[in-house]
Amino acid sequence: MNAPTTTPSLETVDLGDPATFADHDLDGFWRTLRDTAPLHWNPPAGGRPGFWVLSRHDDIMATYRDNVNFTSQRGNVLVTLLEGGDAGAGRMLAVTDGPRHLELRKILQRVLSPRVLDEVALTVRTNTRRWIREAVESGGCDFAERIASRIPMTTISNLLGVPERDRDYLLSLTRTALSADDEDVDEVDSEMARNEILMYFMDVVEERRESPGEDVISMLIGSAIDGVPLSDEDVVLNCYSLIIGGDETSRLTMIDCVRTLAAQPEQWRRLKRGEVAVETAVDEVLRWASPTMHFGRSVERETELHGVRLRPGEIVTLWHASGNRDERVFAQPGVFDLGRTPNKHLAFGYGPHFCVGSYLAKVEIAELLKALRDFTLGFEQTGEALPIRSNFLTGFSTMPVRFDPDRSGLEAPTEA
Repeated sequence: MNAPTTTPSLETVDLGDPATFADHDLDGFWRTLRDTAPLHWNPPAGGRPGFWVLSRHDDIMATYRDNVNFTSQRGNVLVTLLEGGDAGAGRMLAVTDGPRHLELRKILQRVLSPRVLDEVALTVRTNTRRWIREAVESGGCDFAERIASRIPMTTISNLLGVPERDRDYLLSLTRTALSADDEDVDEVDSEMARNEILMYFMDVVEERRESPGEDVISMLIGSAIDGVPLSDEDVVLNCYSLIIGGDETSRLTMIDCVRTLAAQPEQWRRLKRGEVAVETAVDEVLRWASPTMHFGRSVERETELHGVRLRPGEIVTLWHASGNRDERVFAQPGVFDLGRTPNKHLAFGYGPHFCVGSYLAKVEIAELLKALRDFTLGFEQTGEALPIRSNFLTGFSTMPVRFDPDRSGLEAPTEA
């Protein structure tokens, strides 16, 4: 891949610019921030306002827990915070606080709990094993396109009742909404993609009101908070959140997982031999990939961090990309260790807004690891992995791989 090689200085980095992440290796930058400037000011640039940057794991955790001095209700990612706020505030789970957030969360947890998702998990297992088997038997593929794009989108689409004919279309939109596969896609394209997702679900909600089914959208339509039914806009915005969250982060984590294991065969051998538990490996895969680089908050009440007064309305960004490499929390954080435990990674956030879909994401990654373990002796990257361009998500849009088949696994009886 075209790996970024330059390490920028604190004065030259603009974390609001997606090109920063494409053009620079920020490991040294984050380390310097954690050591010398745990609360860092990213100055205004390119017509965008400035914002605060938190880089230490403990500071990020404390801010996630603090829903008195900080709020997500004006937006929770830079792209919306820097534009002045999120249109879904107060209606979409991720950008709603207080009692309404709790009630919305209860509604979504009813359909995303481990007990309810047991049957979904079986489908994830069946699909993943079939697609990995096919890819291994064919010798190789673009893993990003053929496998990682299909597993999470198929799963979340099944939950939402999205017809199979629409899934490629939705995938193309989610890939543009918060990131880009090349530099020719600009913020206008991303905004259009986000609007098209909303319009798509507006049509689906209209159909489900006339003919409800057993899917999540129908369940949302039939839900109420304090006796008031969710509006069409409420349902649409939360469908948007689910399709973005359910596709992008899992897909990017899976791609990074295969890329990293291909580059670190000793870790692959630990997994293959059963020397590490799959569940433990999943957490390290998530920590290492950190697909969601940051989330954001706005200051609600004047407060102080590291001796600095933060004033209402100021933007504070919480950088998982740094917190998941914090030497104060993780021993040898720059080492990919599938047996790492404990592993207090921040891939799903923390506190009241801890990712409601975390169980499903872990199921998807676990089934990928199991299928790779059972059907391959190993795999190698055979071409360039193209990085996406984003200041919110990190990962790759392509990942060509060649598989070394494990004949004993491929010839074993198919599991029910």
